[in-house]
Parts: sequence; structure tokens; C-alpha cells
Amino acid sequence: MTGDFAGPAPRQRILVIHNPTAGSSARTKLRRFVELLSEDGTEVAVRATAGPGDATAIAAAAGDGKWDAIVAAGGDGTVNEIVNGLGPNSPSLGILPLGTANVLALELGLPVAAPDAACLIARGGVRQLYFAAIEGRRFVMMAGVGFDARVVDAVGSSGLKRRFEKLAYVWQAVTGLSRFSHALFSVEIDGASHTVASAIVANGRYYGGRFICAPDARLDSPNLHVCLFAGNGAWDTVRYAVAMVLGRLHRTPDVRIVIGRSIRITGDAGEPVQADGDIVARLPVHITADSVRLSVICPEPVPR
Repeated sequence: MTGDFAGPAPRQRILVIHNPTAGSSARTKLRRFVELLSEDGTEVAVRATAGPGDATAIAAAAGDGKWDAIVAAGGDGTVNEIVNGLGPNSPSLGILPLGTANVLALELGLPVAAPDAACLIARGGVRQLYFAAIEGRRFVMMAGVGFDARVVDAVGSSGLKRRFEKLAYVWQAVTGLSRFSHALFSVEIDGASHTVASAIVANGRYYGGRFICAPDARLDSPNLHVCLFAGNGAWDTVRYAVAMVLGRLHRTPDVRIVIGRSIRITGDAGEPVQADGDIVARLPVHITADSVRLSVICPEPVPR
């Protein structure tokens, strides 16, 4: 398959980290991806995770200079764990989109097909991108409190995600409207306080797929865009969801987007905080823009 690759000399040593619980189609795609790289003369090692935190540990141990790239083969959760194991001297991060969703791949316009992904990761350029952190733990695309975090929390505790993937979130969102919580949160952004019903801290423009939450957020900027939702009723949540689907969320009168780098969120103790589709903390939390940029293999330029 050497003829499928063109351009500069390929990366010679690539480490692939993946979640072995992925479905059969994902395993087939991963196998093809590895075959293509190997046929082109690349040394490829595949490491499967055995549980939460494994991807972080594997990525952290790979910063010894042996690898030219670390590939996250999976969805948002896998990418999140690997990013938390990377440092400023780590190999470049490549992404093979698998799993329930991979919003970072959508944000960067990354190829989905195994041959195209292999070509990009073998010879593609890199961009220096910023991520963010909740109490020191990085997240990639977004974090949230309020309705979306409660949905994520319910999906995780129900065990429906593995069986029904995206449909699990839809089901929990619909059923969650009948037991809606009217709790309010205090969100302090660079010292200015706001009282809201929900908040999403966006590092990029996409949310939950191709839905646009913060249209001007950029991964190559250190600033975070905080979407503040004033409405605290079930009907308000429906309005926001419809506006997001239509691409008009940022134009909704009771939605504000405030740019900042230090965000403190308080509210009822124990309220869940989601990041990249997983519950990572409980209130209160401090969210910060990360000052360390990481090298990510992606097309040029990063799409807006």
C-alpha cells in the first residue's frame, strides 16, 4: 500500500492506544489502519486499555523519545484520557475516530476512513493547540454544569451508553425533562459573577457532534468561551436544544457567551460536572485555560 502515501517521509514509530470494548466495525477499522501503516514501513505498536486511567498512564509513559506519534483510537473519552497523559515534550497526538462520538475530530476536520487517517497520521503536519482543565484535569472540547451534566450523569449510572450509544443520551434527555431541577449556579468568569441555570465552557465551536455552541471558540486560542443559559425550566431547555440544532443558539436572547480564562462554578454541593461526555467532578470547581500547548496532527489550517 506504499503508493497510497505521498509527501514527506512518514513517521517511523507510532503508538496506538485504544479501548478494546469498541464494536466489531471499530476493531475492523483499527486493524486496517495498522495494516496500512505497517505496509508503508512504519513500526506500529498497539496498546489496549484495561480500565479507566489506563490510556492516561500509557500516554504518560510514552514520552521517552521512542515514539514519533501517539494515536488515540476511539471516541471523546479515549482522547480525553490520552490528552491528560501528554506533556510539552510528548510525541504529537494523532486521532483515529472511533467510538460513540469524537467531537475533536469533527472540529479539526479529521478524516474518518482508515486509509485517509493513516495517510494523515503518517505524513501530516501538526498544529499547536490549547486545551483546558477542571481542577487540573484537562478536557478537550467542552465542560458543562446543569441539564447536560445531569443527562451525562444519568447515562453513566444507567449503563445504557454501552448498549445504545448516542440514543442513550437522547432517551435520558427526554426523560430528564419530567424530573427537571430548577437549581441555579454561580459562574465567576475572570472575577465577574453570573447567576445561571446551566453553563457550557467551550474550548471549540462544536458541542455533542456538529452542533455549534460557541461559534468563535478556537483551539489555537488560549481563551475559553462560556455559554450562559438563563432559563431554568424544562421548556427553556427544549428551546435551547432546538436553537442549537438550527445553529441559532448564540443568537437566543437569554443565552450569553462570555470569554475568559478562569471560571469558578458553585452551586448545590455534589452537582455533576461533565467534560467531553464524562462526569469528571462535582461542584464546586475551578476551570482554567491551559497554558501548555500540545502538538496535534491535523490538516492545515484548523477549520473555523
